[in-house]
Amino acid sequence: MGRPAGWMKELTGRAPVKSPGAPCHRREVERGFWREIAKGLLPEEAAKAVGASQAVGSRWFRHGGGMAPMDLARLTGRYLSFAEREEIALLKARGAGVRRIAHALGRDPSTISRELRRNAATRGGKLDYRASVAQWKADVVAQRPKAAKLATNRGCGSTSKTG
Repeated sequence: MGRPAGWMKELTGRAPVKSPGAPCHRREVERGFWREIAKGLLPEEAAKAVGASQAVGSRWFRHGGGMAPMDLARLTGRYLSFAEREEIALLKARGAGVRRIAHALGRDPSTISRELRRNAATRGGKLDYRASVAQWKADVVAQRPKAAKLATNRGCGSTSKTG
């Protein structure tokens, strides 16, 4: 038989979300990689220092054009971190309410309520909160479609003739 069309949207109030696929490295890890690069390490050494593979470090360096594609300053705490999202998932699984979770994290209850509502995974027709999926969605939204300056700059070394 199966389920009727649109049952997921009716349950969650939003359209179905595509699968995140294989988990990627957290932005905190990539931010640490770029801090190591700023200290003067080679991409392979910086990747090893933050626990990523050499191939991942080389790819980050290549895709960034040698420049960090993000701000390296410490996070302000405005946005939920992956650790906070994991804590939300644990407390929610134990049956804690929104106010109790908010108190434990030192956050406003509306922040927790919004996080749980926006990032409810709908696998199997149930509204479950998964920290990894929530973080993936946050990372996707945080990305800017901006190319790195060195990757797009043809600069002094170009041999193309114009005019």
